[in-house]
Amino acid sequence: MPLFRYKAINAQGETLQGEMEAASEQEVIAHLQQAGHMPIEASPAGSGFSLERLLQHKNRPKSADLLRFTQQLSNLINAGMPLDRSLQVLEELAEEEPMRRLIHDLREEVREGSSLADAMQARHGVFNRLYINMVRAGELSGALDKTLTRLAEYQERAHALKQNVTSALIYPTLLLLMAIGSVVLLLVFVVPQFAPLFDEMGGELPGITRMVLAVAGFVQHWWWVMLPAVVGLWFWGKAQMENPQTRRKWDAFFLQMPLLGDLLARLEMARLARTLSTLLENGVAMLTALSIGRKVLGNTVMADDVAEAAEAVKKGGMLAPSLSKNGHFPRLALQMIQVGEETGKLESMLDKVANTYDDEVQLAVERMLSILVPVLIIGLAVLIGVIVMSIILAIISVNDIVV
Repeated sequence: MPLFRYKAINAQGETLQGEMEAASEQEVIAHLQQAGHMPIEASPAGSGFSLERLLQHKNRPKSADLLRFTQQLSNLINAGMPLDRSLQVLEELAEEEPMRRLIHDLREEVREGSSLADAMQARHGVFNRLYINMVRAGELSGALDKTLTRLAEYQERAHALKQNVTSALIYPTLLLLMAIGSVVLLLVFVVPQFAPLFDEMGGELPGITRMVLAVAGFVQHWWWVMLPAVVGLWFWGKAQMENPQTRRKWDAFFLQMPLLGDLLARLEMARLARTLSTLLENGVAMLTALSIGRKVLGNTVMADDVAEAAEAVKKGGMLAPSLSKNGHFPRLALQMIQVGEETGKLESMLDKVANTYDDEVQLAVERMLSILVPVLIIGLAVLIGVIVMSIILAIISVNDIVV
């Protein structure tokens, strides 16, 4: 989902600015107008560096803080404490200033008669559409306590999966950095020491030695070009992913890749199933749930599949066959969803699909990372072996010439 930067004026005449995920600039303007604000500007956030953007992200509550807020608010409301008093308690308990300010703003709007969902929607970019719509459904149905409990469970699972993957990536990342550092040290400080010796001895060096010496010379003299090139490549890749047409081509390519494509499909299936299950259990209509679920997905190709499925469901079609048309979603998951539709237990079946694929994704990631470590070690050994062998072969060649 593209990110847009906006500026608007609220009912009190104050200037608001921030960032919002939306399909288009028109959707950003519509959201601002629905919240009672007067839009001034809405434009793509872009990929360039901006001190203003950096400060906005720094002052925004962290995902872990939002998870803690949801859990604590759920506990207080489940204990029978009124919403206004619950927000006051959480404001007093908040340790970080961005979180304290957010809760204060929510409480002020609730005290003025606004619903909690509307107050959250007015904090553009902080709470996503899933969060806001679930809270709104809980308020309308009178089951805000249960809704917040389910929402906390949803956030906790997503946060746990992210933390597990991040923790598992630490060792391979350190190993990769050590491998790159070791090779660079050899090429910059060790290999060039032999070049004058080989020049004095004369004779033709083996091809592998000439190649290693050329690479070492390039790294030694042109390292200052490599760093900007890497940074430029990163910014180019980010710009590519922010362009909707290019992003869709890359997403389609990723889905077709062996192993990675299957892993991405299962990850997106888990996200969609968890979102739909949570929303449907809280009384949100199927079409609204599909609209929100589409925007939860990170792969634009599969998000378009959900949009097509929503159109088919709108015309009276079933969800599982509608999602299966393009063959991107796992077949087992679609069969389970179809059974849920036929038996009238779609919400519980979606929850089972989400649990199943959450576990499968975590297991697949752990397996891939367990394979990645020995691959990195073998790759490092091969690179160092090639460098050492090139020097040894050159020394043997020089000795043959001298003899």
